Amino acid sequence: MEPVLAGLYVPLITPLRADGELATDALEALAHSVIDAGAAGLVALGTTGEPATLSAGERHAVLDVCARVCRERSAMLIAGAGSNDTHASLQALRDLAAWPEVSAALVTVPYFTRPSEEGVVAHYTRLAAGSPVPLIVYNIPHRTGQAVRWPALRRLADLDGISGVKQAVGDIDEDTVRFMASLPDGFAVLAGDDLFASALLALGAAGAILASAHLATDRWVALVGSWRAGEAGRARALGHQLTALSAALFAEPNPTVIKAVLHAQGRIPSAAVRLPLLPASPGATRTALRHATDLEDRAAPAAHYADKLAGREGIRLADLDAALDRIDADDGR
Repeated sequence: MEPVLAGLYVPLITPLRADGELATDALEALAHSVIDAGAAGLVALGTTGEPATLSAGERHAVLDVCARVCRERSAMLIAGAGSNDTHASLQALRDLAAWPEVSAALVTVPYFTRPSEEGVVAHYTRLAAGSPVPLIVYNIPHRTGQAVRWPALRRLADLDGISGVKQAVGDIDEDTVRFMASLPDGFAVLAGDDLFASALLALGAAGAILASAHLATDRWVALVGSWRAGEAGRARALGHQLTALSAALFAEPNPTVIKAVLHAQGRIPSAAVRLPLLPASPGATRTALRHATDLEDRAAPAAHYADKLAGREGIRLADLDAALDRIDADDGR
């Protein structure tokens, strides 16, 4: 059985205006642009969307925009939800019923508290039993301080109400390899480490949730499609092309560089983030922008992976100086 969760999902940033207020028009445009480029769906309120520094009203506004776009475009919507409090996480999941377009919830392994693996399994068991939507386990030890070994992941994969895992362990380690060798039918592993996405897709991941895919989205779509089609040579080449971009976009805390590049491209009104994050440095922004522009300037992937729409957002090398001027202007404020 093929996993329901397959393809590329883009965890959207939350665009802010220069005054720090939510820019819902820019969010809507970004959502449409990544779907235009072939993304299977969106992730709203993932870590990349800075949900911890959004008010409840702002989080609802983000969900409203993403739900409307996914409804209009027949795309899948995944919503970030949950914390290290099982009771509060369950309430957050139940609240998602207000957005029927939400197809699944991305729920991080409990952080800071660092429960035992039995506690992790109990946490997800309780959530899965009460959630109105299937869960995707977000396994990201460098943020949670909690490693989940492959036997516990396998137990979670067997639970009713858990349909996948976003695997972002910062490596292709033994637990990942052994887990990939023991997946139940229909369970989706989604690559969550941008630098290791191609390697995990080569091992059989069904898709990916990648913040880097705000840029060169069609290339990321082609990467996922190529591995799933068994076209290893093409997939390997695409993975190599995208490595430098991912490294540059994560050179400083996410999503600061992504926002800075999108602003330099004129796709969002500012590069603003909220404390404790600080804006990306001009140097990191220039490096990432050059990598993104270089990819834009190459030939488009084959049409059967992602059609390039005439006039889609992005910049060409000829426009790079103007974008760099925008970075310099921001730096001078």
